[in-house]
Amino acid sequence: MTPRDSQRAAVYDAEQLVRGAFERADEFGNRTVEVFGSRLTLPVERRFGSVESVAGYVERVLALNWVRAEWPRAAVPVRVRARRGAGAAHYEPDGAVLAVPVGRVWALRELVVLHELAHHLAPDSAEPAHGPAFCARYLALLDGVVGPEAALLLRSALLGTGARIG
Repeated sequence: MTPRDSQRAAVYDAEQLVRGAFERADEFGNRTVEVFGSRLTLPVERRFGSVESVAGYVERVLALNWVRAEWPRAAVPVRVRARRGAGAAHYEPDGAVLAVPVGRVWALRELVVLHELAHHLAPDSAEPAHGPAFCARYLALLDGVVGPEAALLLRSALLGTGARIG
């Protein structure tokens, strides 16, 4: 039996805030944001132009030494496929498949792909999909791959929406 995913809305709300900050930084060319009185310079978030480029990125992230050392499931390859007619990316545990919507520019971005990889790296399918352990994995990936500023921004947003991390 799958446990209740009680943090899903809080995680999605936090991600929307973070994506918005990255989009404004790209749009206005100002990468500096203020978070709880601290000024952060947001790193550049990678965007992808195709399913193949997402697949290559996923391979490279899962091959990182620190990712392999932290999560044994990093050794399990992920197949990336196009998802038609849907607005969101998702991860399919059966077969280790990451489905990304084609034609949805907002979904072909690093934050979304790392979110789905955090699902893939879960050691146990019995944990809530967006529970505290998921949030901790996602933050660790964001910190190590995108940068600590992005992780701090997401951590602050998660705490602001009431999501638990741990």
